[in-house]
Amino acid sequence: MAKKRKNNRAKEDPNFQERVIQIRRVSKVVKGGKKLSFRAIVVVGNERGKVGVGVGKAADVIGAVRKGVADGKKQMIDVSLTKSSSITHLANGVAGGAKVMMRPAAPGTGVIAGGAVRTVLELAGVKNILAKQLGSNNPLNNARATIDALETLRSFSEVAAERGIPVEHLYT
Repeated sequence: MAKKRKNNRAKEDPNFQERVIQIRRVSKVVKGGKKLSFRAIVVVGNERGKVGVGVGKAADVIGAVRKGVADGKKQMIDVSLTKSSSITHLANGVAGGAKVMMRPAAPGTGVIAGGAVRTVLELAGVKNILAKQLGSNNPLNNARATIDALETLRSFSEVAAERGIPVEHLYT
């Protein structure tokens, strides 16, 4: 008897947007010469708290992007946002030589970030944030550092549950 696969609707959700951060032509030296292929870095998100970064390699650009989207959906994380579409607290992320620092911002500030960090934050649904890339300017490492920082975020209800108090008493 064959096992039934779970039908995961989140992965086929039509609300997900995909943005290609970088497409790079890479080569592998083999016996017969150089074998060219393409590497695509893709960010996938629904602008409501779900985002993922994926990398795909293939002989053609379209195949690489398709593989990157599939990888991004596998690497999906949930981001806890405030009512003003900002993050709950300061967060730092590291990936390779890239460091990303993020701070919550007041409503109306917008997304103040650059490069891959901006793309990841926009597709995560963050509307008000201050972010800075430090160290490397490699788009893949900066995107992964942003994901690392977003993973460390905790919601107000999680903090209240850890402390064993109601959410209303967090501010007193």
